[in-house]
Amino acid sequence: MTEHAPVILDVAGTTLNVDDRRRLAHPLTGGLILFARNWQDRHQLTELNAEIKTIRPDLLICVDHEGGRVQRFRTDGFTALPPMRVLGDAWMKDALTATDAATAAGHVLGAELRACGVDLSFTPVLDLDFGASSVIGDRSFHRDARVVTMLGKSLMHGLLRAGMANCGKHFPGHGFVKADSHLEIPVDRRSLKTILTDDARPYEWLSTSLTSVMPAHVVYSKVDDHPAGFSQRWLKDILRGQLGFTGAVFSDDLSMAGARRLRGREISYSEAAATALDAGCDLVLLCNQSVDGGAAVDALLDGLQAAAERGLWHPDPDSQVRRLALLPSSAPMTWDELMHDPVYQRALERLP
Repeated sequence: MTEHAPVILDVAGTTLNVDDRRRLAHPLTGGLILFARNWQDRHQLTELNAEIKTIRPDLLICVDHEGGRVQRFRTDGFTALPPMRVLGDAWMKDALTATDAATAAGHVLGAELRACGVDLSFTPVLDLDFGASSVIGDRSFHRDARVVTMLGKSLMHGLLRAGMANCGKHFPGHGFVKADSHLEIPVDRRSLKTILTDDARPYEWLSTSLTSVMPAHVVYSKVDDHPAGFSQRWLKDILRGQLGFTGAVFSDDLSMAGARRLRGREISYSEAAATALDAGCDLVLLCNQSVDGGAAVDALLDGLQAAAERGLWHPDPDSQVRRLALLPSSAPMTWDELMHDPVYQRALERLP
């Protein structure tokens, strides 16, 4: 086993090809992220994930599966989960019932994914709903950081009951800026004090509950010139040092426009990955680059390996420990077992 396997990549289709298997076996590959194109039905997904684990049992199989418009698997028995704003609206009517519904949503989300062999979903969204961001929008629980914290913690409790870790995103907050970091580099010009007393409060209040965090591809210009996911100030000084976070840090997708314009120029995927890792990320994601043959994925793996050999990037054994801690510690139920599980059935009844 490598001392640090930081790359989370993707695969092109519903089955593995020769290149997929080669990349998944690469010593720097730590896992993969699934998309809707990798889905045909539950049987196919379960078989795909089982084959991935035969290549390397320690590979972390991830997905963006939040509910609402960000839910990769929606058919063949998967529950259509509501956007998180529905839980925030429920809070305004009955806070305690809303927390129970959030726990139910986390349990259903985690249990269904685990029954098909998925290890981790990148949820919950902890961004505040300022009403400005189209990319966040109803993915946010609420405008109030206290409500976001309590509903996020309740959802994470449901994930935990299903045996799944969690990932709070997008640190320190993506909800204030209007620009979409998939397409451009948003700039948030508020002060550090303002951000820490509002947007970033959920990360402070959840410092002992979060198992992983994903920073935003946003530049907070009064704090650092780099986006948060490439900033030692944000990740090492503030997230770990000031807020006391001890879990894993994932970069957001390196193929996003907000990821690869650093120091005033376009940089390569491998340079972006090395910069993110040196800034304090434990894992880096490169998404949707396998669909045209995967040249960009190979360039990242080869470039990062060359950077390590030249001393431009230093693998961190602590990062490997944090990655492995995200793997489920117990075997999941089969789908048939899940359908007869009274805890899961009760969670379905409590969904909003």
